[in-house]
Amino acid sequence: MHRENYIESLRTELLDLVEEHLTPVALRYGYSEVPLESNIKWRPLVLVLGNYSSGKSTLINDFLGAKIQATGQAPTDDSFTVITHGGGGEDDDTIRVVEERDGKFLLNDPEYPFETLKRYGQRFIAHFRLKKVNSPFLENLAIIDTPGMLDSITERDRGYDYQEIIGDLAQMADLVLVLFDPHKAGTVRETHTSLRDTLPAKTFEDRVLFVLNRIDECASLIDLLQVYGTLCWNLSQMTGRKDIPPIRLTYSPHVLQSPAGEPGTDQPYLHYLDNQRLEVKEAVLQAPRFRLDNLATFVETHGERLSHLLEALLGYSRVARRFFWRHILISAAVSLLVGGGAVAAVVSAGFIGPVPNLMGAVGGGAAALFFVIWYLTGVRWLRRRFHRDQLRHLDRLTPLRNQTRRDSWQAVRDLVYLTLKRKDGRIARKEIKAEYEAVSRVSTEGSKDIREALNELASLDAGAAPEWAREDSPESPRDFPYSALAHQD
Repeated sequence: MHRENYIESLRTELLDLVEEHLTPVALRYGYSEVPLESNIKWRPLVLVLGNYSSGKSTLINDFLGAKIQATGQAPTDDSFTVITHGGGGEDDDTIRVVEERDGKFLLNDPEYPFETLKRYGQRFIAHFRLKKVNSPFLENLAIIDTPGMLDSITERDRGYDYQEIIGDLAQMADLVLVLFDPHKAGTVRETHTSLRDTLPAKTFEDRVLFVLNRIDECASLIDLLQVYGTLCWNLSQMTGRKDIPPIRLTYSPHVLQSPAGEPGTDQPYLHYLDNQRLEVKEAVLQAPRFRLDNLATFVETHGERLSHLLEALLGYSRVARRFFWRHILISAAVSLLVGGGAVAAVVSAGFIGPVPNLMGAVGGGAAALFFVIWYLTGVRWLRRRFHRDQLRHLDRLTPLRNQTRRDSWQAVRDLVYLTLKRKDGRIARKEIKAEYEAVSRVSTEGSKDIREALNELASLDAGAAPEWAREDSPESPRDFPYSALAHQD
């Protein structure tokens, strides 16, 4: 088995792991509206974000080798465009769009991972489309171009929740490019919201690449340094980080072919930054290499969050059981006291004599009557009060001993609240415990085995595969470390 076959086998196992153990729990508790594997089953994705004048479309056109996206100084395209590979004729060397489809097609075709975006409504669907391009650059990945970020626009102006949509897309993406231009180095309001709130909540820092584009429009190297400093300052304010991430400096190579006197043609420093432009292109091309690692992170992250959700529900069930039995025992003790008091009162009043059987009947009847009345009224009232108190103090249901636990809890806390409220605290403990054990195995043992397999893959030569993954090995691909988890009944 060659390395590529091993990678595909590993990817298939990851998808099976998600489909068989994580998706059923995610759908049951509203963690996801669609099967989790639908978000990761397609090809590697690169999401391109930026201000409306940051040169997103020009950069994409440079990658593809043809003018596929409209370009211009003013906003030219207000659509989310998925650009993927589509074959043309074998004798056709011209890079072009070979097929275009609308948003309804993209959202309803099970081949694509965008079904979850249906909830954003018709206005969004009208601004969502697919382009298939016969560019070799797209053979192993797809690019999503986005509407430019603006300063004064609101959700009502767009007709859909822009931040929520780019958050969902960022969660699917293997790489997120965030572009800036020298004229608006990060001061746009939507950019601030995206970097401060949306991206940190939906993806990981190592998947975000910052790019200062169109540097050919800086009149001199001094101007470029001033713009670069301004962007660094703005990024520190927007991200809340003191350690500024690397910022790549890029420009379109076409400006060097323009007549003398036009922007970029007389900036000698541009030649020294060619490596920066090539690094951005290489980072995009490397997205497929990180796909497996991102899939492993996907399994780890969602496995951890779902196990935390189930752990909190079990915690509630455990506390509720203790509460129930404690009050049952208290009620029984009080009922016995009431029964004894009733016997004493009846005897002292002379209604009955000290006849053991009769006294037992009176005491037992009084105790039973009190217990039933108290259970139907007092205990139920206390239970409702207990339930409200638990909903107000959900954080007590699960230990939050480190930041990782706090982050996963933050992702599922609202779901725990809604589940407990919807079920009125009545938890099927046995069923949840079985789910928790299965998801926890994926989150701990499965994740560990996945990482070991990826580390082994990283150490191999291009044409090699692990000993157990080779065709002449006595073990089949289905037998590698965590496959038992993926196919366990």
